Amino acid sequence: MTGPADSPETRLAELGIPLPDPLPAFGEYTPAVRTGDQLWVGGHFGTQADGSIVAGRVGDTLDVEAAAAAARSAAFNALATIRAELGTLDAVDRIVHLHGAVHCTPEFTGQTAVIDAASRVFVEVFGDRGRHARLAVGVAALPAGLALEIELVLTVRPGTFAAPDGGDR
Repeated sequence: MTGPADSPETRLAELGIPLPDPLPAFGEYTPAVRTGDQLWVGGHFGTQADGSIVAGRVGDTLDVEAAAAAARSAAFNALATIRAELGTLDAVDRIVHLHGAVHCTPEFTGQTAVIDAASRVFVEVFGDRGRHARLAVGVAALPAGLALEIELVLTVRPGTFAAPDGGDR
């Protein structure tokens, strides 16, 4: 188990960051799947303060700053899903991989600058355990005109949490 100085939950509190409610599934899938010591977190997107999705195309209707804010929000939405699945962010051993897809014009080449905002959230919250391998790509379209989506693979500390249904995992 992590100590207080190493606790992602403590870091969030120190940063004054409340997590939103987890996003529901918007199709025939589940937001996260645990297999062994891995948690696969499906596509998460940015939301506004009122809960509406951040839509648009970077290089057209959105600039890099707005897209980076959406990526940061997507990371917080993913953290909310992780907490809901594991019971606590302290159960995360390491963020292993982040895949970021940015809805952008063909000329836009700043996908890394956009997805860096999500990557920074995971380092802020998990420290070195939040540093991950990553792919940041541009795409012609995303569902509902989303500005971007991120997905994650992470490892879970064995025996450190209770399942949401109250049973041990």
